[in-house]
Amino acid sequence: MSPEAVGTPVTDTAGTPGRARTRAQAARRRALLVGAVRLVLLAAVLGLWEALSRARVIDPFNFSMPSKIWDQIHTWVTHGTALGSLGEQIWYTLYEALLGWVVGVVAGVLLGIALGRIRLLAEILGPYIKVLNSIPRIVLAPIFLIWFGLGPSSKVASAVVLVFFPVFFNAFQGAREVDRNLVANARILGASDRRVTLQVVVPSATSWIFTSLHVSFGFALIGAIVGEYIGATKGIGLLVAQSQNTFNAAGVYAAMVILAVVALLAEGLLTFAERRVFRWKPTRSES
Repeated sequence: MSPEAVGTPVTDTAGTPGRARTRAQAARRRALLVGAVRLVLLAAVLGLWEALSRARVIDPFNFSMPSKIWDQIHTWVTHGTALGSLGEQIWYTLYEALLGWVVGVVAGVLLGIALGRIRLLAEILGPYIKVLNSIPRIVLAPIFLIWFGLGPSSKVASAVVLVFFPVFFNAFQGAREVDRNLVANARILGASDRRVTLQVVVPSATSWIFTSLHVSFGFALIGAIVGEYIGATKGIGLLVAQSQNTFNAAGVYAAMVILAVVALLAEGLLTFAERRVFRWKPTRSES
């Protein structure tokens, strides 16, 4: 056997892991670079905001400043709020948002797939859903407050109506976009309508549904916050309302920061769950 024949497989075998390591290192370097730029950008914005407020270029009473916002968060964490502990307010809002999100997602997925599979049902209910979707749903919050009172039910209802429609339309579109060849093959193999829906349509629509979940949880938080802002006994939205009523700009911004952290944590959990569900999908290679 010639040296060339012996050397070729060794080069190919060693080359593939080498290229994989190179790509992994490049991805890590890129992630570090992106993270560093994000931190620098955030620090620059906060530093400029602080400097302009201290120099009275912008009104610190109306715009506050990052140091006062941090002090407000620290006070809430260590000494609690006028409504109770900060953790209790976060949990109250999160409970309302999570419950509204779950109900809205379940209803949106079930109705979306049902209308996507049953054309007659879509033709009957389609105009009504379009009319309901055209209503500014935030204005329903006062109505829910009248119906359900100051408790969590009115906030859950506000979250549900905000979550339902994006999930519904994605599930509906996902059910409509399923590969017809897969459906035909399943029917040829003797699958019933129920098995086709559960084993072909639902898995095909899962990526569409997960896309809507990322956006819809933010909508659930908005629904809970708006409901609490209008009328509640506790929650982050009530903290915003009280801070506004006392002209405490730092308190308003502090509540917004807390909500942003909660939303980012929820987004991270959803991204993790999506990656676990779609492990079979090949990742896009970086050019």
